[in-house]
Amino acid sequence: MASSPADTSELLIRPLLRRDLEVVERLMLDALEADTESGRLEVTQRVQQLRRWYGLLKGLSLFPNPLQHLLSTYVAEQNDQLQGVIQVSPFNRTRSTWRIEQIAVGQYAAGEPKRSSLLDAGSQLLRYCLQTIWEARTWLIEVDVNDNSVIGLCRQTGFQPLAQMTYWAIAPDLWRVLADRQPDLPNLLPVSNADAGLLYQLDTVSMPPHVRQVFDRHIADFKSGLLSGVTDGLGSWFTPVQHVSGYVFEPQRKVAIGYFQLQLCKDGSQPHEANLKVHPAYTWLYPELFCQIAQVVKGYPEQSLVVDSADYQPEREDFLQQLGAEPTHHTLMMSRSVWHKLREAKPLEGLQLTDMLQNLQPARKPVPSRFSLESGTSAKPNAKPPGIPKDSN
Repeated sequence: MASSPADTSELLIRPLLRRDLEVVERLMLDALEADTESGRLEVTQRVQQLRRWYGLLKGLSLFPNPLQHLLSTYVAEQNDQLQGVIQVSPFNRTRSTWRIEQIAVGQYAAGEPKRSSLLDAGSQLLRYCLQTIWEARTWLIEVDVNDNSVIGLCRQTGFQPLAQMTYWAIAPDLWRVLADRQPDLPNLLPVSNADAGLLYQLDTVSMPPHVRQVFDRHIADFKSGLLSGVTDGLGSWFTPVQHVSGYVFEPQRKVAIGYFQLQLCKDGSQPHEANLKVHPAYTWLYPELFCQIAQVVKGYPEQSLVVDSADYQPEREDFLQQLGAEPTHHTLMMSRSVWHKLREAKPLEGLQLTDMLQNLQPARKPVPSRFSLESGTSAKPNAKPPGIPKDSN
């Protein structure tokens, strides 16, 4: 019986191969809603890194290690043509939460609406990851608020809004103004693995409970292992990126009240990035932390610095507005829980109780004792066992 054309047009979900990188780059560039130079540069650099380190990443993905999931990328193929790509990675050290880094799809035919293509290839890519990655109990994705197609796809797959994010760009002239003042941070300390407990407590109190539950971070998430340290050291040699971090210690309460981490570009090819955490009771630290960041950035090429803020951080957004920072884009963070149904195994289903107790049956008939009852007779207190004569007395 001849197969119908529909049999050969089904989507095939498979891992990424080296030969797919050129098409994957085109799909990612086409999926950019805001066609900015920085966005295109980020996609191009990401694909170049995959092309350069594909052999090493493929080898690392074959056995358990901290870098095992750097190549967790899957493509949707139809009629020997790539129709979509999805890139995922673990969000925390226990791998209970995973993050969808990017999802991009192409159109099946000229003139076909993008939404139709997205709901088909995109939904199958999402469902493939949800079903096959058993470690994940929660999934995260961050989508541009104007990308209605991806937001609709995520809602259809079960994702719900978690928080709204705003990304701000601080121009170099604002940094020069901040750098003129010395920050009042007497207890600013460098970050090490010994401070993981303090940073974990700060991270716990700096976000609402529903976000904290989704992130599911632990103390181990704030420690850097030997392999990650070596990787960061090699990255500083081969890439123009350098990381600087520090935290503010409150000696009376013995807690961390502020933290910052900078990703600085040494050649000025891309903007600097900053990640901040501030204790809700110490929001006055924002001006001081930004002055400290300005002191660090002053030694690097002049570039704008990108910092994010969530809708549950109104004090940070107020300070950035007063500073004159420009909001560049808004995103929606969405999450979804996954519960994998375990197959119930019943090895004792056909085993009868008598079969289980066979080894507990006596091997021979036991010798009657004085408490044994003979059938048809009643036991008497002074009765003698049969075969034993009574006393002559």
